[in-house]
Amino acid sequence: MKGILGRKIGMTQVFTESGKLIPVTVVEVEKNVVTQIKTKENDGYDAIQLGFGNTREKLATKASAGQTAKAKTTPKRFFREIKGVDVNSYNLGDEVSADIFTPGEVVDVTGTSKGKGFEGVIKRHGQSRGPMGHGSHYHRRPGSMGTMRPMRVFKGKKLAGHMGTLTVTIQNLEVVAVDTENNVILISGNIPGPKNGLVVIKSAVKGNGKVNDMESLVSYETEEPGKEEVTEDTVETKEEAPEVNEAQENTAETTEEEN
Repeated sequence: MKGILGRKIGMTQVFTESGKLIPVTVVEVEKNVVTQIKTKENDGYDAIQLGFGNTREKLATKASAGQTAKAKTTPKRFFREIKGVDVNSYNLGDEVSADIFTPGEVVDVTGTSKGKGFEGVIKRHGQSRGPMGHGSHYHRRPGSMGTMRPMRVFKGKKLAGHMGTLTVTIQNLEVVAVDTENNVILISGNIPGPKNGLVVIKSAVKGNGKVNDMESLVSYETEEPGKEEVTEDTVETKEEAPEVNEAQENTAETTEEEN
C-alpha cells in the first residue's frame, strides 16, 4: 500500500497513438512530507502521516507545528494517514513525490464531494413528484411519514436536508500519466470534489497491485512561434529566390518592348 495527497486542478483529455480519447482528471501533487510514523508496537497499527500544502506559522496549531518541527519541514495545512504501508521504508521527514505511481497502475481516490446545500427529496433522493395540474396540490413534497402508531418519524427516513459534502471514494481508477517535472498525475475519469479540493490517491484495495498496459500518449509539443529550423534546403531556396525575381523582371521588359 502507498499513497499521496494532492489537489484537484480540473479535467482535460489526452489521446493515445492509436487515436483513443481518454478523459482525465489533473491532480497536482506537491511533494508530501512524512510528518509521523506509527507502528504496531506504539500505536497498534502501521501507518505514516503525510503533510501537504504549506501554510503560515501563525495559522498552524501547536500540535501540528510540533510534528512538522520534528520532521524539519515547514508548517503544513493538511495531514492524512496512509495505513498498511511498509513503515520500515520511510523515515521522518522523507519527501513523497509523484513518481511513486506509474502509468497503468490502479488506484483509489478519496475526496470530499461538492456541497449542494439544502435540497428537497426529489433532488436528494430521486423521488418522483406528484401531478402538476388538476388541483392535486401535491407537487414536490415528501411522501407519507409512515404509520400513525409510533407517532414519530423513523430514523433514516428519506427527507429533505443537507446534500453533499461527504467523503467519497472512487475505486479502481487508472493512472494515465505521471509528470514528475510539474508534479502532476493524470487519472482516468472523474474524481470527487471541487476544483482545488484535497484528494488522497492510494493503491487500489481490490487491485492487489495491478498495473495495466498503457499505450503511449500523443505529444503536442511544438516549436516556439517565430523560430524556423534552418536547413540546407531552406538556404538554397533563399539563394535561388533572387534569380527567379530577375527572370520575372526580364519577362516583364520583353512584354513592354513587344507592346
